[in-house]
Amino acid sequence: MIGAILGDIIGSPYEFDRGNKSKEFPLFSRKSTYTDDTVMTLAVGRAFLDAQPSASDDWILQNVAKRMRQFGNMYPNAGYGGMFRRWLRHPECQAYHSLGNGSAMRVSSVAWLYDDIGAVRHAARLSAEVTHNHPEGIKGAEATASAIFLARTGGSKAEMKDYIEQEFGYRLNRTCDEIRPGYFHIETCMETVPEAITAFLEGDSFEDVIRTAVSLGGDCDTLTAIAGSIAEGFYGVPAKLKEECHKRLPGPLLEVLEAFEEYLGR
Repeated sequence: MIGAILGDIIGSPYEFDRGNKSKEFPLFSRKSTYTDDTVMTLAVGRAFLDAQPSASDDWILQNVAKRMRQFGNMYPNAGYGGMFRRWLRHPECQAYHSLGNGSAMRVSSVAWLYDDIGAVRHAARLSAEVTHNHPEGIKGAEATASAIFLARTGGSKAEMKDYIEQEFGYRLNRTCDEIRPGYFHIETCMETVPEAITAFLEGDSFEDVIRTAVSLGGDCDTLTAIAGSIAEGFYGVPAKLKEECHKRLPGPLLEVLEAFEEYLGR
């Protein structure tokens, strides 16, 4: 989960195509900050940490919604989209058929909390359905969680690529050099998740994946959160970057991250 948070923080100054589509940039600056991607990643993580093995789907859905609203209203200025902001503020609001990339950027925790890919995909679906119940929103969450699970359980990049293409139909045969020139800010799963996975596939270390993702431009805090979440599973995260991440989170968010790390025995 910390890989997603670092991707968000490092990508945040370059969102809305504010970068120069280069891998050469300072990893951290005064403008590097957590956004809604981090807040919702930790809200979902907290919700699934709460769940007992016997928890029903209905209980999980209700708890995910509760935690997302709780954390979203604690940090109301983190950069939420209009429809999601309305959902946060009005408990009577139901899922609104979104196909946005928010379902993929917040899903990383479930890939670490379950021990087989079927359970991971089911949990990813539940995490998406509270808001992003469009088939593409659900697919983006499942694909991202699947990639993280395969990464952390020893899958090769070739195996991961084959699985994602066969199971989800995403096109992963373009290079980042082919994507980069015509890629601009867009917030759908189907035009963010494949690009994030491609950045992971091309990167040769955690930091290189992060730099590659940022260099694509577009909605790059979210894109880099997704790429970073996969890279964490494959490469791990350098201690210095973990330390920097912890320093940049306010207390309530850091508490969730630390509880998650303790649960996983890190």
